[in-house]
Parts: sequence; C-alpha cells; structure tokens
Amino acid sequence: MATRPRYEELARQLSAIGAVKRGLARTLPFDCPPGSAAVLTVLDRHGDMRLSRMSELLGVDMSVTSRHVAHTAEHGWLDRLADPADGRCRILRLTPAGRELLGLLSARASAALETALADWSDDEVDVLNTLLARLRSSF
Repeated sequence: MATRPRYEELARQLSAIGAVKRGLARTLPFDCPPGSAAVLTVLDRHGDMRLSRMSELLGVDMSVTSRHVAHTAEHGWLDRLADPADGRCRILRLTPAGRELLGLLSARASAALETALADWSDDEVDVLNTLLARLRSSF
C-alpha cells in the first residue's frame, strides 16, 4: 500500500483540473457557452451523428444534450438533418460557421495555455501532453 498516497495526490490534482477548465471556459465568446463548445468539438472529432450518440459521447442526459444542440443550431453552428435511415431522427452536422468558430475557440484556448504556461519549457509542455494522453487512453 506504499503507493496509495501517490494515487490520492493524483486524484486531488485531477479534481483541481476543474480550475483549468474554468479558466479556459472564460476564453469562450459570450454567445458560446461550454456546452455548445463541447457539442462542436465532439462533432469535429467524431463526424455527423444522432443526438443519442452525442449524448453518449458527452456523458450527459439527452435533455441536457438537446438544450446544448438547440443553442448551437440556433446560432447556425450546426445543422439538424433528416436521418435517411429513420426520418424520425436527426443527424447533427457542423456548418461552415461551426468550423470557423472551432478555429477561433482553438486559437483562444491555445493562447490562454501559452500565457499560463509561459514559464514552462517546451520539453515540460511536451511531457505533460504525453502523460495526459497516456492517462486518457488508460480509461
């Protein structure tokens, strides 16, 4: 059990990541709340999908996902198209405006991280990226 304190500290550090996420959320445009940004990011990474798949990937209830998707669609960042396999369902698809917004969001987040980590070496940032990717793949 000698390693237990190590994992307890890791759990504390990971829970503190919320502060980093809140800091990055402050870089979002006023009309793009974090839920909308998450919807756009998921569509960009995984392509067109049904609302149920979006909900699954976001890890939130369908009603929450529906609200995020509605806001995102109202702003023209995604389209809800009829599903050719089942006309009762809709397929979510990024619009050019959504892709443009994603570029802005990425630039703002990158700039915020670059400012916050200005006293880190490139090697330290590379190590952090490598370890976070490894951690994520472990789950």
